[in-house]
Amino acid sequence: MQRRNFLVLAPLPVLAACGFKLREAPDFVFRSIYVGSAEASTLGNEIKRSLAASGKVTVLPAAQINNAQVILDVLQDQREKVVVGLNASGQVREFQLRYRFRFKLRTQQGKELIPLSEILQQRDISFNESAVLSKETEEALLYRDMQGDIVQQLMRRLDAVKEL
Repeated sequence: MQRRNFLVLAPLPVLAACGFKLREAPDFVFRSIYVGSAEASTLGNEIKRSLAASGKVTVLPAAQINNAQVILDVLQDQREKVVVGLNASGQVREFQLRYRFRFKLRTQQGKELIPLSEILQQRDISFNESAVLSKETEEALLYRDMQGDIVQQLMRRLDAVKEL
């Protein structure tokens, strides 16, 4: 029992010495934000939910844009599907799914806090015409996973802003 405890606790001083620490909740310098995304955008809605869930930021509706400390301009929210592999008879065997998100963050006065930036996620997916329904479900899951990754990256970038 003591040996198991030792083996479990032994790596802790090494991790602490190298500067490792668990990711903390974001601490934004702004208290209110307007997210300029389309109403039907699932990515935009997930961004708004994540910001509101932090408990430190108020996400304002379009009618209150003038009250926002910062404005997140969503310039592109695009899904792409590209053929990357064919078999000998010319049938599709592999796709690459891409999720492209372009944005910038600015103050009400127009000061750029985050210049035009792009987050690109991509995943490869095999294709089999005998399992079309399951591949469509897998594709939807991959897009949802990429969307979550984009939101997490965006939260870290917003957290990195240190002054208005």
